[in-house]
Amino acid sequence: QAQFVESGGGLVQPGGSLELSCAYSGSSFNMFTMAWYRQTPGNQREWVASISRGGTTNYKDFVRGRFTISKDNVKKMGYLQMNSLKAEDTAVYYCNFPNSLRTWGQGTQVTVSA
Repeated sequence: QAQFVESGGGLVQPGGSLELSCAYSGSSFNMFTMAWYRQTPGNQREWVASISRGGTTNYKDFVRGRFTISKDNVKKMGYLQMNSLKAEDTAVYYCNFPNSLRTWGQGTQVTVSA
């Protein structure tokens, strides 16, 4: 059984908004730092944002001020609110625990195009 299921991706115009969701089926969700990653064809998967067990957030420079990461420990859900989207944000987005990596989920495709 997959431990991460990402959803919420789609086609959006530049400047638009999108919210991604990450459902976790395992245990002890509240004990881990959760992070979002993205990957484009021919490139390595790159870290985008993270939120610690205590709620401290960190962002990569290219999304700072535009994206907001959050989580719901009761629902075992992670979220990534994306605003002011740019064409270069186009990628497949994944979630995971950076300090204790699990098997990667299917990811969700985000396409930003006019």
